[in-house]
Order: sequence, then structure tokens, then C-alpha cells
Amino acid sequence: MELLNFFQYDFLLRALIAGSLLAVLAGVLGVFLVLRKLSLIGDGLAHVSFGAVALGLLLGIYPFYISVPITALAAFLIFRLGEKAKFYGDAAIGIVSAVGIAGGVIIASLAQGFNVDLFSYLFGSLLAISWSELYFLLALTVVSLIFIIYYYRPLFALAFDETAAKALGVKVKFLNTILLLLTALTVAAAVKAVGVMLVSALLILPAATALQLAKNFKATLLMAAGFAVLSVIFGLAASLTYNLPAGASIVMASFFLFIFSYLISYLRK
Repeated sequence: MELLNFFQYDFLLRALIAGSLLAVLAGVLGVFLVLRKLSLIGDGLAHVSFGAVALGLLLGIYPFYISVPITALAAFLIFRLGEKAKFYGDAAIGIVSAVGIAGGVIIASLAQGFNVDLFSYLFGSLLAISWSELYFLLALTVVSLIFIIYYYRPLFALAFDETAAKALGVKVKFLNTILLLLTALTVAAAVKAVGVMLVSALLILPAATALQLAKNFKATLLMAAGFAVLSVIFGLAASLTYNLPAGASIVMASFFLFIFSYLISYLRK
């Protein structure tokens, strides 16, 4: 009962709602990224978001309002580099990621006064999520789910074989662009919640957990979202009970769920 009393506080309830919305987003989008071998795009875009946060602090603008458009632009750049410069996906991610993190470090070195604020973005601060960020997450979650439901069959084809999807008449370029854009916006929001260092784990672990147990694609999407939400609940509970960082606790909870699912999958075989 004592743990439930924590959620009488406004900021804790806001953190739980925001974390759950983010979990659904990361879990569902993560499935597409894992299946398409683009798992590290979350890490690359998080590095770009770090540079954007540093720029926002330098300019005196709330970092979230800077990181959202810049991270979205970086996702588009990754897509264009892979398409026009004939890079493999991981090479394009590496280039944009390196530029993003280097830019952040340079900006941080030029302005010494906000190092503490910048440090908080490295490991996240879910309990400090604002109402404006919560509303953004709610809108992003609704738009993303509508997009995935409406384009479910083309996205299904794209997730497993892009070449075959093109042959079937799927608008591959359009779907790739929207998926990357939604991923970028999710990463920009996730940096505040779990931090630059842990964003990729939030995208990868729930999807990997669901893939161990699910028997079809629809079940994989639902289970990934479910496992991600459970990670947030368990992680927040551990954070509040043992005074641990919320972001790191959520990722560790997600990792333990992955181990549990792997053992179940192994015993089945």
C-alpha cells in the first residue's frame, strides 16, 4: 500500500503516464527497427539529441523544443545518406551519430555553465517530465498507432523483405520516411525520460523480448508494447522504493524481462 501512495503525487502520476506512453511507442517501433536490422538508429539519434540539448541550453531555449526538430532532421538525413550516397544503413547512422555527439561536446566545452543540466540528459529524469512533454507524447502515440494500424499490411511486408515489398507495390520510400520520423520524435522524447545512454535499450529490449515468445507479427507488436509498459511500472517501483535512477531502473527491468522470456523460449524448445 505504501508504494501505491506514491502515485497520489502529481509528478509521479505524470511520470507513470508519460513512461507508459513512451513504452508503447518504443516497444512497437522497436519491433520494426529490430526486424530491419536498424536497432542502433535509436543510439545514433540519441547522440544527435544530445547535441541538440546542448545547443538549446546554450541558446537559453528549453532543450525539448530544440531536440525534436533537430532529431527529426537527423533521421531524414540518415535516410537520404543511405539512399543517395549509397551507404549501408549502419554507416549512415554512424556518421550522423558521430557529428551529433561531437557537436554536443564542443558546445558543452564552449559554455561551462550548464554542465549539470546537460549531465541530467545523459541518464534521464523521468520524474521531471513536464505537462507539455506529456501532451506531446500522447499526441505522438495516437498518431503512431493510427499510422501503424492503417498501414499494417504494407508495414508487415516492409519489415521482413523490402525488395519483395517494392515488388508488391508498397510505397517503401514513404513508409521508411514516416517510420524514421516517428522513431526520431520518440527518441527526442525518450532522452528526457531515460537519457542519451539508455534510449537504444528502450527500443531494442521490449522488441527482442516479444520476439522470443510471440507466434505472429501482430502478437509481437502487442507483446512488445506490453513488456515495455511492464518495464516502466517495475522500473518506477524500484526507483521509488530503493531511491534508484528511474531511467536505469526501467532499462534493467526490461533486461530482466528479456532474460525471463529467453528462458521460457529455451524451455519450450
